[in-house]
Amino acid sequence: MKTSSTLPGPAGSAEISTHSLRSDAGVIGLVGLAHMISHFSQLLLAPLFPWLKDAFDVSYAELGFLMTIFFAVSCAVQALSGFAVDRFGPRPLLFGGLALLGVAALGYSVSTSYWMLAGFAAVGGVGNGVFHPVDYTLLNRKVSAHRLGHAYSVHGITGSLGWALAPALVVSLTLAYSWRVALAAAAALAFAVLAVLLLNRGKLAMAAPAPAHHAHAAGGGLDFLRIPAVWMCFTFFFWYAVVLSVVQAFAPEAARQLHGVPLPLVAMCLSVYMVCSAGGMVLGGFMAADPSRCERLVGAGIGVAAAVALLLALGNLAPWMVPVLFGVMGFATGIAGPSRDLLVKRSTPDNASGRVYGVVYAGLDIGQAVSPLVFGLMMDHGQYRGVLLGLALVQGVLIASAFNVRRVRRAPLAVA
Repeated sequence: MKTSSTLPGPAGSAEISTHSLRSDAGVIGLVGLAHMISHFSQLLLAPLFPWLKDAFDVSYAELGFLMTIFFAVSCAVQALSGFAVDRFGPRPLLFGGLALLGVAALGYSVSTSYWMLAGFAAVGGVGNGVFHPVDYTLLNRKVSAHRLGHAYSVHGITGSLGWALAPALVVSLTLAYSWRVALAAAAALAFAVLAVLLLNRGKLAMAAPAPAHHAHAAGGGLDFLRIPAVWMCFTFFFWYAVVLSVVQAFAPEAARQLHGVPLPLVAMCLSVYMVCSAGGMVLGGFMAADPSRCERLVGAGIGVAAAVALLLALGNLAPWMVPVLFGVMGFATGIAGPSRDLLVKRSTPDNASGRVYGVVYAGLDIGQAVSPLVFGLMMDHGQYRGVLLGLALVQGVLIASAFNVRRVRRAPLAVA
């Protein structure tokens, strides 16, 4: 059963719909499952760099460039796919994105040259680029307003679990069999999730896009780009991606060099961070029930994470404390996750969610493409303390960006 009413409210929330718990849970679960595969696919190659380096006789810089290709293509596609979502609806793009991620993983597994890997990295980037415009359009349009905080929480949790699953699966299968078997298994998982979504495609159906004569309500065409809050959200997600990239790629090794952490404990740091981040998102989903405090929640969560980064950089720590601090940093960042997504929703005009999310979340891909170039150079020069201080600095910039979104957010749209 579904009831809906039209009430004045923040941009992008004029229509407040109430759906059954079962309906909402179905949409949230399916979107979360797809989002998990998106994040899973982002970390397929990086854990296998030691094996791929030997197999293709390439440098780590060349292998890192594969990730730059993936995220650069994803960025371009993400910005464009938002328009396609608003024009054709999210469901076809979701299915296409999952299919391309499966093709990319399968392509990796059969690659016989570095340039084949690069080509399939581009294919993977195309597939990955559709997810944020698709996911948030589905959640915002098909989930009850009072459950959106929980929906964003689940969305973030499944992404973190995808990041955690990828290295665990591919490294284990590589050690047991080979890296080709591991990547083929990853492709099978992507296609299995696609099959689940196809079987449940009715739950993801949406009404046809609004007719053109209602386009003014959405700030039609490219008019949404004039909204200052959209660009502040883009900036916020750029810095957020820089933070995430540093944590995923460099912070554990920097901490190892500074505090003499044994390799087994270093390997735990990222997994502990991701698992604790998922736990923080559960709590953050309840705390985000009041959208008016989302900037304060982001500021508090990222502020704690920045304090932890400073402690890692400047403290005299026992090795066992390092994974614990990564867990604290992950939990605090996770709490901020659902409120982070509400920042965008509260800045989104009606019927333009695909376009806005496409542009805003392109900042994620740009940040993840640029960050390794800067912080990787610092690592190459042994600036381990500088990497962690830089992480804290960027987290401070992230807090300022969140409050700038609120400062420039346009007034709520009037509803006829």
